[in-house]
Amino acid sequence: MQPDALHAERHRAVASRDARFDGQFVTAVHSTGIYCRPSCPARTPRAEGVTFYRTSAAAHLAGFRACKRCLPEATPGSPEWDLREDVAGRAVRLVLDGVVEREGVPGLAARVGYSERQLGRILTEELGAGPKALSRAHRAQTARTLLTSSDLPVADVAFASGFTSVRQFNDTVREVFALTPSELRARRTDGRTHGAPTADDGWLHVHLPARPPFDLQGLLDWHALHALPGLEHVERAASGRVTAYGRLVSLPGAPARFTAAAPAVDGAGRGAGRTGVALRVRLTTLSDLPTLVARVRALFDLDADPEAVDAVLAADPVLAPAVARVPGIRLPGAVDAHEVVVRTLIGQQVSVAAARTAQTRLVTALGEPVDNGLAEDGLLFPTAATIASRGHEVLRGPAARVDTILRVAAALADGSLVVDAGQSLAELRAGLLAVKGIGPWTADYVALRVRHHPDVFLHSDLAVRNGAQELGLPGDARELSIRSEQVAPWRSYLTMHCWRPIVDRASAAAETAAATHQQQEEER
Repeated sequence: MQPDALHAERHRAVASRDARFDGQFVTAVHSTGIYCRPSCPARTPRAEGVTFYRTSAAAHLAGFRACKRCLPEATPGSPEWDLREDVAGRAVRLVLDGVVEREGVPGLAARVGYSERQLGRILTEELGAGPKALSRAHRAQTARTLLTSSDLPVADVAFASGFTSVRQFNDTVREVFALTPSELRARRTDGRTHGAPTADDGWLHVHLPARPPFDLQGLLDWHALHALPGLEHVERAASGRVTAYGRLVSLPGAPARFTAAAPAVDGAGRGAGRTGVALRVRLTTLSDLPTLVARVRALFDLDADPEAVDAVLAADPVLAPAVARVPGIRLPGAVDAHEVVVRTLIGQQVSVAAARTAQTRLVTALGEPVDNGLAEDGLLFPTAATIASRGHEVLRGPAARVDTILRVAAALADGSLVVDAGQSLAELRAGLLAVKGIGPWTADYVALRVRHHPDVFLHSDLAVRNGAQELGLPGDARELSIRSEQVAPWRSYLTMHCWRPIVDRASAAAETAAATHQQQEEER
């Protein structure tokens, strides 16, 4: 699209206050020196009086500050980063995971295979800001979230946001928001922005926004069906319905624990209408929070554009009823790439129940215990190095499969096999397929979960084929693969719709069993 045409298109989105574009670009208003989200309720500026930036970091560098009215930093992220395969897209995914804070710009450049200078030039040309500016903007966004949705002391917010000093934190917040951290916190309208709980229960509460519609219940059910005791936990209502999912996770600094649920609504109705996830977090190291938030956002696909996805899927008359039944379906992401690889290999060609049994055995035998203050009797998923050295003591099944798991774990541990969200889809698949014992299904499933790519269709998966037939699609793998091309680039979401009937039945059975168990406990 030509620059003038793109400018006109974005101005139309701003004029219509279209919230679908929030997080995808910002509008910098020349006369006021501020930048806004596209849906800002303020009067629409003239087209010639604005500049559109791909990122808030670019607006910062150009001398603009964030709008105090629409808070452009409080939006979901852009779905563009899951779809883009170029250097800029790969780099942004790594920046969001905190690589710049942990490894610096040299580490980021090494990960994407470019020199620091080349990477800086590419990002500046593509996004209007280099790695340091993108990282700084991300830290500012995290800081705003914590200041307005938690009661952490301001100094703790500084370090939890990834800043190395309180002074640096204060200067950045003032520059970006034209407010001091204390003033930004004071703008909370109900004690906590987003209506987060006020109880002093030892948890850090953070609201993570998402674009509506958002099928959170489907993701809670999906994760509950795969949850492993000791590592993951599930909360249910009296009816047996899943109300929250959480787990332990190993982060760069230390282990952490989180629980995700639907946003709460208090007695006064505050919090109604919010879309996203209410996150409760317990951290060992505060500086791990931005990384955890980025991984939870991926785990729940919070940056997706559901209206764009649903529009393409619903254009197929066969799929339209499924989309109407489950609008805003999402992809289950990952918080630990190596864990997903190992669990996928264990679960090949067996039922979900059998896979859970084998995976639970592995966690129980080799998982590292965490402090009881974090989670009583909690266990982290074993590291690749531990599985490579001791997995033979625990793993069962065909010798070829066990050998593959041990070899893959060893390769992950020594770095000869790299699997992370910063890779392109082709790079990730090629690395996995080069390993003896890993086939296309495994590579594609890992890509869907770890790379979080929106255009992966598991046409050879038996459950996908069975679910496709229930939806009225072909059951033959080849025919189904050809048919799926009609909904590119959103075939991963078609995969989820095909899985959905199976997940719904399994969830209903689990709900019944849980409700019956609870009733029996109450009668004792």
